[in-house]
Amino acid sequence: MAVDTMTVGTTDVPTVPTIVLVGHGMVGQRFLEALADRGVTGRARVVVLCEEPRAAYDRVHLTSYFSGTTPDELALAEDGFMERHGIELRLGDPAVAVDRAARTVTARSGLTFGYDTLVLATGSYPFVPPVPGKDAEGCFVYRTIEDLLAIEEYAGTGGTGTVVGGGLLGLEAAGALKGLGLDTHVVEFAPRLMPVQIDEGGGEALRRTIEEMGVTVHTGVGTQAIVAGEDGRVAAMSLSDGSTLTTGLVVFSAGVRPRDQLARECGLPVGERGGIVVDERCRTADEAVYAIGECALAADGRVYGLVAPGYEMAETAAKTIAGDAGSFRGADLSTKLKLLGVDVASFGDAHGATPGCLDVLYSDSRSGVYKKLVVSREGVLLGGILVGDADSYGMLRPMTGSVPPVPPERLVLPAGAGGPVELGPSSLPDTAVICSCHNVTKGAILGAVAEHSCSTVPEIKKCTKAGTGCGSCLKVLGQLLPPAEDEGLCGCFAHTRQELYEIVRALRVTSFAALLDSHGREAARGGEGCEVCKPAVASVIASLAPSIGAPVHVLDGGQAALQDTNDHFLANLQRNGSYSIVPRIPGGEITPEKLIVIGEVARDFGLYTKITGGQRIDLFGARVDQLPLIWTRLVDAGFESGHAYGKALRTVKSCVGSTWCRYGVQDSVKMAIGLELRYRGLRSPHKLKSAVSGCARECAEARGKDFGIIATASGWNLYVGGNGGADPRHADLLAQDLSDAELVRLIDRFLMFYIRTADRLERTSAWLERIEGGLEHVRDVVVHDSLGICDELESLMSAHVAGYRDEWADTINDPERLSRFVSFVNAPDVPDPSVRFVEERDQVKPDLDLLAGPVLLAGPTLAIRTLEGTVTA
Repeated sequence: MAVDTMTVGTTDVPTVPTIVLVGHGMVGQRFLEALADRGVTGRARVVVLCEEPRAAYDRVHLTSYFSGTTPDELALAEDGFMERHGIELRLGDPAVAVDRAARTVTARSGLTFGYDTLVLATGSYPFVPPVPGKDAEGCFVYRTIEDLLAIEEYAGTGGTGTVVGGGLLGLEAAGALKGLGLDTHVVEFAPRLMPVQIDEGGGEALRRTIEEMGVTVHTGVGTQAIVAGEDGRVAAMSLSDGSTLTTGLVVFSAGVRPRDQLARECGLPVGERGGIVVDERCRTADEAVYAIGECALAADGRVYGLVAPGYEMAETAAKTIAGDAGSFRGADLSTKLKLLGVDVASFGDAHGATPGCLDVLYSDSRSGVYKKLVVSREGVLLGGILVGDADSYGMLRPMTGSVPPVPPERLVLPAGAGGPVELGPSSLPDTAVICSCHNVTKGAILGAVAEHSCSTVPEIKKCTKAGTGCGSCLKVLGQLLPPAEDEGLCGCFAHTRQELYEIVRALRVTSFAALLDSHGREAARGGEGCEVCKPAVASVIASLAPSIGAPVHVLDGGQAALQDTNDHFLANLQRNGSYSIVPRIPGGEITPEKLIVIGEVARDFGLYTKITGGQRIDLFGARVDQLPLIWTRLVDAGFESGHAYGKALRTVKSCVGSTWCRYGVQDSVKMAIGLELRYRGLRSPHKLKSAVSGCARECAEARGKDFGIIATASGWNLYVGGNGGADPRHADLLAQDLSDAELVRLIDRFLMFYIRTADRLERTSAWLERIEGGLEHVRDVVVHDSLGICDELESLMSAHVAGYRDEWADTINDPERLSRFVSFVNAPDVPDPSVRFVEERDQVKPDLDLLAGPVLLAGPTLAIRTLEGTVTA
């Protein structure tokens, strides 16, 4: 790893680079071990930001907790590992923001860490289907030790428990509920259990065995609703076939989603279905940032949800950071588990996707055994499925891609029918991978035996790490030894922004505190939230406020505490601590009288003035205490907030259209003014910009906007999903030759559908490319009403239009709101001395020399900033 230097006088002094790891799960711990193995921890500062209250533990064997394994026994790091390698582990303090330009990471505690290298190992989070009642008391997910502790405590009352999801983790959860003494049900939407890993025959064999153990299985049905009793606790579940299942506890295990929110928020590319995009070295689009494990979308286009690929990614990232050659080109998806006491294994091309392949099957329904091998016509073993008897997995998986030494039928038949065949490790080449979790070959294991005198399985595990993952290779490890020896929006919510929007809308949640207490993670309830979820929820509540009965003004009630600095003061914070004022000028049309007012305000308060590309006038350089005075004059002159500070509609730009231009075919100015006044104040996941061009010459640049309108001889063409900036995108044609009424109706639907389904801070351009089905799906929804929600979308927009109030007009008439506009809360009459200017081109600009150094206040007074942090003199 290269060591940077800084020059002090004439001496180059080495500086210690900093590596920040976000996430401390299994993959994160493996990354730390790989760094330590290469000596990187000895020449770099390593900081780990961990969301959970405990260090990394073995999530693969999580269910063993219910059979007596303690949390300490599940811990992955050796005692003293962190201290020995100088690693700074911060438990319960996850990262909440990344500033790639400044190369800093901010933790939930408020601490900020600079980095030279950032590694995101944020894993995944459990997806909870957005069904009514899913947050009733008695509903859980199955992801962490804390989840298990909560399930164990709640299950003490006995009764019936139901698992939603019949995959790997769902069946493990079912085994846990069964072990806790509950009558257990499994509900799986697919027609069979474990649909990803095993085929129909294997699923049937698994189902029969599990049902014989007393677990009731429901396949081919979905969960419609969770029904709570009068006490608010789970009482029943409604299924899609019309039946009702009585249950007192529900565990959701319906899959996971990559936790890529940090990457999205700092502008790193993510996949259409989630996952941080990385190359073969596990680097993101920013060469200083890596992503590994379940949060990463690998170069082959997959998000890997197993520990083995995550470990390989960890090794690859560590190698690259250390300056060694490393690449991740995909990984083995083989897996072997014991679910409810039943051995289940899947490896290679288990479903026979290879053209021309053949199946070798053995099935015994009486004993619950099902075996299938997939082979090519040339006899090459391609993959297989083993249910009920997976003893041969440890040998068969390493043989994948080669021709077994015996006919394949002898590998699946029972004794007395031509099998079984005991194939020893001698039949495997030294290059065969024995431990897929850590990519350890047979040759490496034999080398540990010969060179390091490893004579026991624990010694092999310590020397090579083989067998320390899922454990499916332990039997083969023993056979290789000498004969005498053997042996988961943010940390506060487990929901996406889309899911939170639906919760707020459906349940009419009017405050952040209520949403956090009812739908936040257990550990976050009763807390204050974080800097990620607070503004996101504030935006959702604001966009729905007129429909759900929430305060419309962003500074009313609990909303004020959720806003970031810009919304908090209804103005844009600038680099020297001053603010800008942007009055709304709909369509760019302004009277001379209003121009004079703006000029007088700029003159009297000494503000810098700039005409923007959106046909507005920015006034820069106002102190926070001057904002109400300035806006009082502007409001009196008929101006209102331009919402340049909010994630809301900014402008609707226009050309002069048919009124003045000899090429114009429609009145673009009138349309632009009407649209801007209709959608003003509309809070959304990101800022919104629009434009109306009066003809095809496109002088308003409408196709570079979130929604753009271009006049035709027959009406209007509506384009959506465009933007300028660093990644420009031309908008796509949604509909053409629309009347005025048709145009407005489609824009209403489009904007509300975007607000409803987009991710936090996701522009319409990125949303349109990400959403499944893309433009055609959006057209089906908003033009053809394929989902039957257009009446609802239009109603939401109508409520917004009817409920709109100018934020600054309301603020200057409210003493309580005005009280926040001071530089220092304990010295309201003291202006901020750090806001200083110099002249340039007959206007003011920030004093850049002042910004380069510390700011001290004159006099003995302690002044507390209303922004973040304090300044003491």
